[in-house]
Amino acid sequence: MKRLLVTGGAGFIGSNFVHYWLREHPGQDVVVLDALTYAGNLANLAPVANNPRFSFVRGDICDLELVARVLKERAIDCIVHFAAESHVDRSIVGPDEFIRTNVFGTHALLKAAREAWTVNGKMRSDVRFHHVSTDEVYGSLGSGDPPFTELTPYAPNSPYSASKAASDHLVRAYYHTYGLPVTTSNCSNNYGPYHFPEKLIPLMLVRALDGGLMPVYGQGENVRDWLYVEDHCRAIDAIVHRGRVGETYNVGGCNERRNIDIVRRLCEIIERRFAEDDALRVRFPKCPASKGRSVSELITFVDDRPGHDWRYAINTEKIRSELGFHPRVDFESGLERTVDWYLANEGWWRDVLSGAYRLVTSPRDA
Repeated sequence: MKRLLVTGGAGFIGSNFVHYWLREHPGQDVVVLDALTYAGNLANLAPVANNPRFSFVRGDICDLELVARVLKERAIDCIVHFAAESHVDRSIVGPDEFIRTNVFGTHALLKAAREAWTVNGKMRSDVRFHHVSTDEVYGSLGSGDPPFTELTPYAPNSPYSASKAASDHLVRAYYHTYGLPVTTSNCSNNYGPYHFPEKLIPLMLVRALDGGLMPVYGQGENVRDWLYVEDHCRAIDAIVHRGRVGETYNVGGCNERRNIDIVRRLCEIIERRFAEDDALRVRFPKCPASKGRSVSELITFVDDRPGHDWRYAINTEKIRSELGFHPRVDFESGLERTVDWYLANEGWWRDVLSGAYRLVTSPRDA
């Protein structure tokens, strides 16, 4: 594979993947296609902007004509498809955009890929369409239930997860019906640099640093499996190069944590950083740690969101046994890295939050 198209490459996981791929595969070019919606940010790609093997196209994956032109003109032989609306809260308030982007957008990409990669009536075998999905398509686990496997029946509980489930089925259908060489990965919760501050970890971080309330749904008992974003990039690399065509691989960090435990651990790390570096007290005077107080005083419990899945957990046996993949970054060190990145990149997240964006989903805007 010589030329990758990365959809949604200006978003959180997509931009981390672009950085990773250009670093790890010096003989390959990367084209990013991104509509630059609220969560997409060219600043995420600034570190690679001058790399001659990188190029950017602003556009919507629902624009079939544009996608087809990019595939043809750039001679794309691999698509890694991240582009998606992904915030559950937003899908509850306004599901239409999730259906449009996640379902119709994925279908437009599949149609364009099928046309571009069919030669003399036959599908090329030296190409790959990799679809990035989520563990949320499997629904919710009880406290004692075994983790999700690739054979777990789909049971999505939110408009977001339902739209991703639909896109997964379309990808599968294009493989079985048209022979399009596809792979799919369903991953657990990611965390790390460039994460837009609406998801749990970055939201709690920026709220804590600015002395704002840290809103936690219910009593914070919901459980998620956490995967450091660079490990996710490594997993996709393994699947694209060594995964079996037509197969799905679950990718998890094997780090189940309650939401409240994550938030409290973030508070502890922030307090320690402030104790170690007096300059942080000057930079973030509103943070309780700047006055020697506990950051956890900002934690506030808010009404739970509708249809809030209780627990996610991933069985990673398939990707470990077939592809030899296992996470390299343990949760504690990954969380420390994440805190340090947000402390070092205050300008990035302040710029992100200073635009037209305002989280309007009521529980977390309380």
